Amino acid sequence: METGGPSQGLLARAEDSCDLVTVPVRQGLEAVDILRRGASEAVGPVLHDGGCDVLGFLVPPGTADAWDVPGSACTQTFGRGIGTAPVPPIEGTRWLLPPAAAQPAGSVHPADAEVTAQVTDPVVLREALDEAARMIAAADNCR
Repeated sequence: METGGPSQGLLARAEDSCDLVTVPVRQGLEAVDILRRGASEAVGPVLHDGGCDVLGFLVPPGTADAWDVPGSACTQTFGRGIGTAPVPPIEGTRWLLPPAAAQPAGSVHPADAEVTAQVTDPVVLREALDEAARMIAAADNCR
């Protein structure tokens, strides 16, 4: 598994399969914000389910073999259509951050198109999910 950081560009092509990390929507949205505020292109395509309960981050194949982040799951897809195709690969889902190919030409800032052409680095995603969990716990304890 390649985990050299987002600056190395973990690229996924439409014919490549990807693993899928799923998290509760609240933690996932916080993680997306954390990743997008970062200094590098760290977030790739992100799916959400129809009920907006779960977000799914596309990560490199093989990530599921070592994924152990509490409150999340990582599913191996074994090439079953999870990739960066313009149409969401799972029925009942939509793109929160679509791959560049799914976005109409000229409708997206070039930097965003570059970001969404990559899968998310699992090391960086793990750090963002941990930070998001801490932020949510702190906010919930202030009530």
